[in-house]
Amino acid sequence: MMLDYLVRLIPLLLLVCGLAVFSLWLYRRMQPGLSFGQRERAVRVIDAVPMGPMSRLAVVEFAGKRYLIAISRGRVDRIAEVDAPNFVLPDAE
Repeated sequence: MMLDYLVRLIPLLLLVCGLAVFSLWLYRRMQPGLSFGQRERAVRVIDAVPMGPMSRLAVVEFAGKRYLIAISRGRVDRIAEVDAPNFVLPDAE
C-alpha cells in the first residue's frame, strides 16, 4: 500500500518541480512588459561607480554621445558630455 502511494507520488512530484523550473526559466526569458527576445536599447550604461551609500557616478551613452552623470537620492545631474566615438576608456590596471 505504501509502495503504491510512493510510485504515484514521485512522478507527480517530479512533474510539479519540472513545471516550476520551466515557468521560472520562461519568466526570465520573456521578461513581462518587454518585447520578446533581445532588442537594441537607446540608452546604455557604460560604467557606474558608487560614491557613497546613496550616490554614484555613471557614464551613459545616448544618441552618439556619452554623458557623465551624478546620481543621488532624488536627483540626477549631468557633469560632462563628449562624443562617443572620440572617447576612449583608459585601460583598467
